[in-house]
Amino acid sequence: QVQVVESGGGLVQDGGSLRLSCAASGSIVQINAMGWYRQAPGKQRELVGRISGGDTITYADFVKGRFTISRDAAQNTVYLQMSSLKPEDTAVYYCNVRGWKKVGENLQENFDIWGQGALVTVSS
Repeated sequence: QVQVVESGGGLVQDGGSLRLSCAASGSIVQINAMGWYRQAPGKQRELVGRISGGDTITYADFVKGRFTISRDAAQNTVYLQMSSLKPEDTAVYYCNVRGWKKVGENLQENFDIWGQGALVTVSS
């Protein structure tokens, strides 16, 4: 099995910074993408940014220049460094990890797993 655990989050003032971490562990063969999403109250979950094979990083327009995604491939960990936070960034932030896992001798299958979510609250 594969587990994904998030850490970080909390309360920060307008203009402040915060860092989230997401670590994947278990019978991982390969990780194809690690991404961050967020869901504000009453809104749909939306993509914040994603890092995929080859270290290609994409960001949503609303976070460009403020948020930075990085990865420690050896630790299967992805980070979301958030700066210049605004009250409208308040949301639960979710990590998503996709890849291949070992399910038996010479057997692999895809996995697509979400973290438990981390609440980020930006006060004005």
